[in-house]
Amino acid sequence: MTDTAMEPGTTEAVPAGKSLGRRAVERFLKNKAAMGGVIVIALIAALSFIVPMVSPHDIVAVNWSHVLTPPSFSSGYWFGTDTNGRDLMVRTFYAGRISLAIGVLSTGIAFIIGVTYGATSGFLGGRVDSVMMRICDVIYALPTLFFIVILVTVFRAKNIFFVFMCIGAVEWLTMARIVRGQTLSVKRKEYVESAWAIGLTRLQILKRYIIPNVTGAVIVYVTLLIPVNILIESYLSFLGLGVQEPLTSWGLLISQGSTELASAPWLLIFPALFLTITLFAFNFIGDGLRDALDPRDR
Repeated sequence: MTDTAMEPGTTEAVPAGKSLGRRAVERFLKNKAAMGGVIVIALIAALSFIVPMVSPHDIVAVNWSHVLTPPSFSSGYWFGTDTNGRDLMVRTFYAGRISLAIGVLSTGIAFIIGVTYGATSGFLGGRVDSVMMRICDVIYALPTLFFIVILVTVFRAKNIFFVFMCIGAVEWLTMARIVRGQTLSVKRKEYVESAWAIGLTRLQILKRYIIPNVTGAVIVYVTLLIPVNILIESYLSFLGLGVQEPLTSWGLLISQGSTELASAPWLLIFPALFLTITLFAFNFIGDGLRDALDPRDR
């Protein structure tokens, strides 16, 4: 007879030998919406790298004989062309590279800053914690998008790397609060007290015990933050403060397509469609991770 254990908060019996991580992975793999989101993101990412490389049409090549050609398979322009005769399909998938890169990298910056700041604040506690949290409150008082626009405008950023640095430098605040709350709980655990007893320093305890045990709680928020950052980049590009020509992003394509909506609606439809699908896919992944990591929320 196989030993089984009942997981807290659920009615599901699982083998006693399975680790929490393995059970979380199994729950995530069984979530059809989350796995569908993973497949969609992987497909869009793959197409974003492959299509611009294999297409006979260059992303910046101007073709005045095919200006505003409607989408059709016979013409070779499946998504149509823009006001300069450029292949919209190539530009849409190339824009996917930029938008996904900005979403992931800016979230990575926010993750590093937020986890480090929140773990340090919660671990040190006392007056240091109060001062660090008041700093967060001051920054919270500024509208996020407005603050990012100020940073981009003041530093006159013309490089996409500076754009995602500006986004990541602002979007870490909520993550820091989440990590701080988890840290306040973790630092009272027995294994942390044992670490103090054997003489480990604060930095060693922070690196070995605190941060590894709180990062799981922010994984869900990280997944949900990626589409938010993609959307922020789209706002900036729509306002002319984000990605600039000859590079492009979904936000920039939407901005350009909105000016030709009456005569060439495909210029807006295709980039907006891919942006919407990507946002939904990331949200499904985030929901799946939440259910997998904390089954009591189901």
